[in-house]
Amino acid sequence: MRATTASATMQVFALRLAAESFTRREPATARYATFRRANRPSCNRQKAGCSRCPDAIRWFCGSRRIGWSSILAAGNRWARAQASKPAGGAGDAPRLSCFRISYDAPKDHSLQEPFDQGGFMRKFILLSGTAVLFASASPASAQTESQTEDDQYSGDVIVVTALKREQSITEVPTGISVLGGQELEERGIETIQDLSFAVPGLTMREDGPGSYTIFLRGLANQSGSGALVGMYLDEAPLSLSGYDQLSPATLDFERVEVLKGPQGTLYGQNSAGGVVRFISNKPDLYEVGGSVSGELYTVEEGEVGARGTAVVNLPVSEGTFGIRLAALYEDGGGWIDQPEAGIEDGNGTQRVVFRGRARWQPSRAFTADAMVQVHRADTKLGAGYEEPDRTVDIGADRSKVLIPKQFDFTIYNLELNYDFGFAQLVSSTTYADHDHDYPFPYIARPGNVDYGYTEGNDDRYIEGDQFSQELRLVSDSGPLAWTLGAFYTDGDRSLTADYEYVYAPNGDLYEGGGVLYDDLYYYSENSSETYAFFADAAYDLTDRLTVGAGVRYFHDEQTSLIEYAPGTGTPQEGKFESTDPRVYASYDVSDDASIYASFGEGFRSGGFNTAPFDPYGPEDIATYEIGTRGAVMNGAVRFDIAAFHTDYNDMIRRRLVNVNGQLLGESSNIGKVEAEGVELGLQVEPVRGLTLGFNGAYIDSEVVDTAGTDPVNDPGDRTDYVPKFSSTVSAQYDFLVGGTNEAFFRVDWNHRDKLSYIDRSSFIPSALPQTSDELDLINMRLGFDFGQMNVELYGQNLTDQNKAIDPYVGWANSNRTRPRTFGVKLGREF
Repeated sequence: MRATTASATMQVFALRLAAESFTRREPATARYATFRRANRPSCNRQKAGCSRCPDAIRWFCGSRRIGWSSILAAGNRWARAQASKPAGGAGDAPRLSCFRISYDAPKDHSLQEPFDQGGFMRKFILLSGTAVLFASASPASAQTESQTEDDQYSGDVIVVTALKREQSITEVPTGISVLGGQELEERGIETIQDLSFAVPGLTMREDGPGSYTIFLRGLANQSGSGALVGMYLDEAPLSLSGYDQLSPATLDFERVEVLKGPQGTLYGQNSAGGVVRFISNKPDLYEVGGSVSGELYTVEEGEVGARGTAVVNLPVSEGTFGIRLAALYEDGGGWIDQPEAGIEDGNGTQRVVFRGRARWQPSRAFTADAMVQVHRADTKLGAGYEEPDRTVDIGADRSKVLIPKQFDFTIYNLELNYDFGFAQLVSSTTYADHDHDYPFPYIARPGNVDYGYTEGNDDRYIEGDQFSQELRLVSDSGPLAWTLGAFYTDGDRSLTADYEYVYAPNGDLYEGGGVLYDDLYYYSENSSETYAFFADAAYDLTDRLTVGAGVRYFHDEQTSLIEYAPGTGTPQEGKFESTDPRVYASYDVSDDASIYASFGEGFRSGGFNTAPFDPYGPEDIATYEIGTRGAVMNGAVRFDIAAFHTDYNDMIRRRLVNVNGQLLGESSNIGKVEAEGVELGLQVEPVRGLTLGFNGAYIDSEVVDTAGTDPVNDPGDRTDYVPKFSSTVSAQYDFLVGGTNEAFFRVDWNHRDKLSYIDRSSFIPSALPQTSDELDLINMRLGFDFGQMNVELYGQNLTDQNKAIDPYVGWANSNRTRPRTFGVKLGREF
């Protein structure tokens, strides 16, 4: 026992000595280290037992950033693993050419050097190797069962930038879900819809492929001018409005972070319910690499679809300048018919996506990252709505061919980082341009107060653009970590609609009554100019206890013009402002686990209605949360538990008013909503290679108070689009084929209770609530790696459930689960 303890102590001593030596040489960059496989740079599987990694350093396998404390903790495991081997079996000493290490300041300022270059790395290897020799010299009798089991589990450290500085996930004092790039691939997550099934508590409404309104933790509301849940691609904001969210395709992502609860202090008004952040892979300045993949899949009772991707990384000037290019092409895979128009499988989407990233690092202090993302998508039958027989009904004329859906956007971002030593200055400049053409049919179904009176369709054309600029100064050295920043946006959006409807004033539409009104005109134009100042600071009172606070001041100036005939509208304008605080505390129970508590407020601006309706006011949201996350049993069990209570004040709701057959929308502040819930995440590795996972959310969200004139809700009504319970259960087994080739088998079961929708101005009491179906989706995937080649076989919705995902069935505006799908994917890395 003493020999094993001594070996672990020697290992830690060696690692500490090496770390302190480097810290003295490079104090500005020594806090973080990224270990990457030199012979396979795209490897990010982060699994125990990776056959291509020496056991001695497989604890660091993957492309991720970890702090020195994590290196030391991994050193303990390494030493114990070596001590458990037979006498004389020093075994897997590090191969100097196999790994490369890079040192990063808190915001991606990196100095990369090969594992076998530089005096520091040589000292690190020699000292670590000395520790291994001491460890291997211990007698076999010194082993214990618990020590040999240490070799079974990986020491993965998940690092996120949720608070706009790098932290281990256990240090983040708020609810967060993180899916790595490899997990996104292995679960087949390609859209926000897929992501919503993988993250319990995340729901959404879809209006055709690519058009999503996102909801989190019981805050679900399609009304209002801004988004409740914001989206980002790296540093680029993707939320132009509540209806215009630029959803990126899953392509060459490092990870996806889902931040839950108000994030207004650091992310502004479009994040009162949370934030979804897509983090793409950055250029590697040292290695040429990349990958290609091709995929074919068949949809039951639908058509064959194809998807291909390509990624290439080029260090144009080693260590100084590099580029990374990623592209995606997809076509087919539709299953919805419009038989009256002779259209079959019309919802297959042709999608072309390109992302280019460039990194220039002329010195250790300065880094410039440029990014452009181009997204083009066309869908012939683009409404996305579907009846149980896998067809779509078009209001007013079932045989009318509507305009195809085109969902296009281009994003430009320039991020500049300069390290002053005491703090880092970050500038992020983004311009987004968006064009969206889509059809919108509607039919009042039985139970709808307009059943038998009206139905119709719109051809809608949206144009939008947004410029944003963020500056922030970030310090993460010493016991005090702080962020100071300013944010500015200037956005414009217009909607032009050519619409028609049929109206039967006597309710005899389906008995031959009704008059068709066509070639009608609608136009709206909105602009928003905002600025904000924010600050956040966290202080380590002790080695384990951290307290923090933040605040954001937000100012929004809006203009609006709505007209039903050219030149008839009256411009409106208004100003909205808010000051939103947050406070939090976290306590490290151990090196691998923490507990936290937080309070935060969020804000969403008000907006305007068309005449004769009055403008509506802003919303404010306050959330109280406690939670714990971490790992026990040397990483074999990981957990994440959170409980929250949210007060949602002055919630905005929209009602429809029938004016001679035209359905006019009026938004107003109806009252107060309370949401509370519990979230649980659990991951267990009972034996090497087998990972079992569970994530679940129970949410109780209801209207508790309404304005006396509100016709939409009554106190006690459940909030729209919020399932009572949702969960995902997974099992993955990683194994070897032929002794050297990696393989995995994964099963996911996604469950979601019914979603409800209540609008007492549109439905008779007996037809409320409108609901979706309860969902239980089972997916499987089997993958093999043969050197640089990989093959995957998969099945989705294996039980072929045909269920309504959306509760908006009373307007024939619900999308449904995709039929059972089987596919094969081939890939090659280089």
